[in-house]
Amino acid sequence: MTSVKRADPPSPDELDPVERVSRDELAAIQLERLRWTLRHAYENVPLYRRKFDEAGVHPDDCRELSDLAAFPFTTKQDLRDCYPFGMFAVPRERVARVHASSGTTGRPTVVGYTKGDLDVWADVMARSIRASGGRPGDIVHVAYGYGLFTGGLGAHYGAERLGCTVVPVSGGMTPRQVQLITDLRPDVIMVTPSYMLALLDEFEAQGIDPRASSLRVGVFGAEPWTERMREEIEERFDLHAVDIYGLSEVMGPGVACECVETKDGLHVWEDHFYPETVDPFTGRPADAGELVFTSLTKEAMPVIRYRTRDLTRLLPGTARPAFRRMEKVTGRTDDMIILRGVNLFPTQIEELVLGTPGLSPHFQLHLTRPHRLDVMTVMVEARPGFAGREEAGAALRRAVKERVGVSVEVEVVAPETLERSVGKLKRIVDRRGTSAGAGAGTP
Repeated sequence: MTSVKRADPPSPDELDPVERVSRDELAAIQLERLRWTLRHAYENVPLYRRKFDEAGVHPDDCRELSDLAAFPFTTKQDLRDCYPFGMFAVPRERVARVHASSGTTGRPTVVGYTKGDLDVWADVMARSIRASGGRPGDIVHVAYGYGLFTGGLGAHYGAERLGCTVVPVSGGMTPRQVQLITDLRPDVIMVTPSYMLALLDEFEAQGIDPRASSLRVGVFGAEPWTERMREEIEERFDLHAVDIYGLSEVMGPGVACECVETKDGLHVWEDHFYPETVDPFTGRPADAGELVFTSLTKEAMPVIRYRTRDLTRLLPGTARPAFRRMEKVTGRTDDMIILRGVNLFPTQIEELVLGTPGLSPHFQLHLTRPHRLDVMTVMVEARPGFAGREEAGAALRRAVKERVGVSVEVEVVAPETLERSVGKLKRIVDRRGTSAGAGAGTP
């Protein structure tokens, strides 16, 4: 059972004209827009005027794309320091909409959009959905969260711009989601991959074959996920699982997306977002490293060399030859776990969990420090009906030791034990600084 429902790539006449340009033609568009963005930011955002002056650079110094490397970075802390509206480059009265991060690790980061920005966002999201296999007239089930989070509204307006029928379900109420998918028969679902797994469990709990659903395409983003996860979803749902990327500081979802005909990395829509990769420690250009973005067309809140903290590398374009691809994000610099001197990411553990027979994709990493020594316990659910939990746990322990190079504890628990996510999944539970963590686990 490896075939998936048909999802044809778009014909050339369905593409935006810019998707058919040469790399040189795209570079000319980028340079013109980059020079405008640098001037716009310098003249209208006090933070950028100060940072440019301190770095000894001026917008007129950018004569070719490579000159951008001389300009200073923007960080999330810069956005927090300018809270709430200090990053806006237009009068507040011109801002048509505001979104914000959750603020769980400090002040929220507030982002603003003019009407023109919202039009661009809808356009790149429509382009992304079409690249994923969606078509005008399709029914699109949006299970990303609505509200200050950019996922739900970004997907919603992009699907409408493409000419689709939108079902704005948002997250939660999982049994009702399955009922709506069964009754309304959508063609496309847009959701986090971890919540798609929760929907999968609910299909099976209701005795409904997920492979018999109407879904042809799943557009998954907002959290890192692996090729193993893609295989799991495609096999059990009989659909195309396509990766989409974005972040609110740069625009929202739709900064980059995979093309269904290749599924070999996410094509960055470089006519609006200019990507770089840098060494996360030195900030110098690197073939693989931290992803950095400069907006090229944003009016309300331009960002110059924004450090995303996402780790990837850039590759030449394939399905859209002029547009570079970014590999699936392998992790974030702030999600990296240093366990007894070994660097690891949750996606590495995900690959090994999904490669171990009898284990489900539902897992969490619990960090404790019982005796001045960090311990990581992989809490993972067994698949329904699986009896060999002890053997599977031992196999996963061996695999982590052999592949990652560090010893971990593994606890295989019953199905439906771990909390299900209705948005971004919290993979890491860090109790190293709590009294609970101080006495838990074994050295």
